Amino acid sequence: MDKASADCPYPGCFFCVMKEGNPSKRRASILKFFRELPSQDDDGQVLPISGLWNTAMAHPNDPEFIELGIFECMSALIWKGLKNRRWLSHDQNIYIPYYAAHIIGSYTMNMEEFAERAVRAGIIPPLVELLRGRLTWVEQRVAVRALGHLATYASTFPAVASHGEILELSIQLAMSSLEIVYSHFYQYVDRRLSYHCDLLTRGMGGVEMESRKAEEWASQLQCWSLQLINCFAFKPEFVPTICKLEFLAKLPGMWGGLVNENSPAGIGLLRTICHHKLGRGPVAACPGIIEALCNIAHSSDDWQYMAIDCLLWLLQDPSTSHKVIEKAVPALVDLAEISSLGDHKKLGDSIANVLQECIESQGTGRTQINSHVKEIEELLNSKQRLKWEKNMPKEDLHIKQAAALVVKLEGNSLFSSGNISGAAAKYSEALALCPMRSKKERVVLYSNRAQCLLLLQQPLAAIGDATRALSLHNPVNRHAKSLWRRAQAYDMLSLAKESLLDAILFINECSQSNDPDLSLRQNKVPDYAERLVKKQMRAAWLFREAAIKHGGVQCEGDAGDMCGQETDDSEWETASESEIGNDERDEIGDDICGWENEVERKDKYKKASIKEIKHGYNVQLNEDDV
Repeated sequence: MDKASADCPYPGCFFCVMKEGNPSKRRASILKFFRELPSQDDDGQVLPISGLWNTAMAHPNDPEFIELGIFECMSALIWKGLKNRRWLSHDQNIYIPYYAAHIIGSYTMNMEEFAERAVRAGIIPPLVELLRGRLTWVEQRVAVRALGHLATYASTFPAVASHGEILELSIQLAMSSLEIVYSHFYQYVDRRLSYHCDLLTRGMGGVEMESRKAEEWASQLQCWSLQLINCFAFKPEFVPTICKLEFLAKLPGMWGGLVNENSPAGIGLLRTICHHKLGRGPVAACPGIIEALCNIAHSSDDWQYMAIDCLLWLLQDPSTSHKVIEKAVPALVDLAEISSLGDHKKLGDSIANVLQECIESQGTGRTQINSHVKEIEELLNSKQRLKWEKNMPKEDLHIKQAAALVVKLEGNSLFSSGNISGAAAKYSEALALCPMRSKKERVVLYSNRAQCLLLLQQPLAAIGDATRALSLHNPVNRHAKSLWRRAQAYDMLSLAKESLLDAILFINECSQSNDPDLSLRQNKVPDYAERLVKKQMRAAWLFREAAIKHGGVQCEGDAGDMCGQETDDSEWETASESEIGNDERDEIGDDICGWENEVERKDKYKKASIKEIKHGYNVQLNEDDV
């Protein structure tokens, strides 16, 4: 190794080597450094390793260090940390296995040839030891990340799969990761390992930042475990191992803490499983999983199309259709007017075709479809109406649209007089009259009827109408007022994550809207929306289940749950628990005139129950929405 510069305290310093101007000498010195580093016990080894980590993160596709033996070096360092606890506890060597596994993962995430070199360098066995938890959850996180990258390539997957325990370990880690991080780090501030705190915050934050980063890392630990399992799920021979009841039942709830936007999460793995006939049977037989799929299919989330795919495949399979029809058909009917979703073109037509097949095949034993025949026939008739309208004279279409408008205004009037059921009926009548191609008007009508259904304490039906409005809207899932109504309906059903997603999207739409009723005043989030988001964030807290198990949450109902510390309940009061003020009524207007103040409601609208009034699901609607 070339000598260090005069001002460097470390002989053979890696950073000094990197400054060498002669390329040949530089490469030779780096090669020597990688070969000798694992056998050295000098202080200061973590500095070059952290430097290599920064380089790997910034330039993961650069082949130089790969060719000079970085994988062999990192593998040897992990083994050294596992076998020599005296060395591991000396100086700052405790950081080295973490950085080494992270470097392996960074260099293998994009380049298949790098992954092949890594496998030949023998990195899988030490990574498996980290995955087992031989050190801590922090090292498990980077080990499962690196193994997940290796498993994505056709050439290196067999090497990963040859270690049969990897799949089982990943399944257990996906199920237990949140509890592990909560009980080993989050719960006890005074027991946190200092190097964990330093890794999470890079020395830049206190307890609050450590806790926030712990949630993010716990989410990543779970999501990367699911990604690794997903690589196995593409191979039919591994599907039976994955399709254990305990694991399947938890998959719909593995949303990644809402912080990993690109993760397929549990629903992505379910989609892969449902793609196999071998996997559809266990999924259909798992209690609660179809209902969860329906909820996700109704969500305005990137994973919506994955849930729709699952439901369609389950319905098309004769061996599973009878198990899912009861819940899947109503959910899909609500979504049948989606034109396209992401890469799915004419998704609504695909849904209608599958539902039509269900009706046509009911004579072959699918008697469960009978209770939903009317819904499907109405959907198919609406598709037929659209075809007929293409050949209708424009004058006739204008007449139908004008007639629908008159009936809608009658519904508005009934709503204003407190006749909520009558208003809902009028909106239904207007929908029957309104031309199918008048999508903007139909969005308003569905959204208004959803508002009435909220007041009538029919949250499931309200979700259906709000979803139909969102499906018709252009762009899909971006109609702010329908998002807000569905968020409230989900709240009524205690579906916190679904409500949270819609409430966040509602706020986002308000921030971009030109509608004076929706635009945020001085960029301020509406109080009612902020309250709902706070409540649902609390209910959907990543560590909630683990905290309950370990005594960190006192279960006293939705309004009184405590997450680790005493909190003033009023801070978490939502719009559905408080009187809606004038500011809110001004901001979330729609097609119907709204309620007055609460006192007037009690006297004037006796058909509305005290519970309805108190819960405030009656948002104001104006004359014109779109």
